[in-house]
Amino acid sequence: MTVRPRPRPPGAAPSPVDFTEFYQAHFHRLAVQLYAYLGDHAEAQDLTQEAFCRTLERWDRIDAYDDPSAFVRRVAWNLATSRLRRVRTAVRYLARQREEHAPGPEPDRVALMTALATLPTAQRRAVVLYHLAHLSVAEIADQVGVPEGTVKSWLSRGRTALARHFIERQEIHRA
Repeated sequence: MTVRPRPRPPGAAPSPVDFTEFYQAHFHRLAVQLYAYLGDHAEAQDLTQEAFCRTLERWDRIDAYDDPSAFVRRVAWNLATSRLRRVRTAVRYLARQREEHAPGPEPDRVALMTALATLPTAQRRAVVLYHLAHLSVAEIADQVGVPEGTVKSWLSRGRTALARHFIERQEIHRA
């Protein structure tokens, strides 16, 4: 569609009323077209409004066109197409960024974590390093900076406390 300026009488200035009438005459029809294209009523109205704002900035020239509505329509459709491209790009980006979600912890793991939380810090560290990290008593003693006998004591007390914790929980569930 070719947009050609029509001759304006010499010295004639564009009138804001002319733009207001133009806006009122064409806004709804263009917004409905964009709504059908985009499927989002609010977005269609926003883009139509943006197209009219851009037209108003140049109204002194656009008013001289044979069909000023063709200019507004072209701007609005270009904005809508750009919007769809940005959304499509964002969706593709987000699809690549999806996190893999691991299933929640098993009940046994929750029970173990709860039981470990009841232990004093030194005992908990010794039990975790020995049973879960598979370190030897000597490695734990070296890492923590204590004698091996202290690590053995922590392990013994920690195991006793864990056993007591699980026996008490078992009795509670039986009752």
